[in-house]
Amino acid sequence: MQYIIMIIIIIGLAAADYITGLIKAYCTNTLASSKMRRGGLNKLGEIVVMTSACGLDIGICALGKYYQAAELSDIAGTVAAVLVFGYITIMEIVSIFENYAEINPEAQWALKIIKRLKNHREDN
Repeated sequence: MQYIIMIIIIIGLAAADYITGLIKAYCTNTLASSKMRRGGLNKLGEIVVMTSACGLDIGICALGKYYQAAELSDIAGTVAAVLVFGYITIMEIVSIFENYAEINPEAQWALKIIKRLKNHREDN
């Protein structure tokens, strides 16, 4: 169940980023189908990566049971899935706030959050 939740969160964030990107492009008169296509493919790629990380977690856990190392494999698989999930989540949230800051230049609070999240992302 946790995999479905992770994937749904990533799909929701990717959709929100894509939609705010469309709004930003419309507001700044930079709407282009090639950018939309690349953006959509990028979002699809993120979903594939997250799904792969969840599959890796499931596979590592299954191998751990097969080799009588279930506890160690549970930890390794979970760490892999959570790291990928965390990275994509932070990346999407930063992008959503960047889009919003360009849609609404008066949103100084969004710029502060972007700066903090970018610093957090660079530290990891």
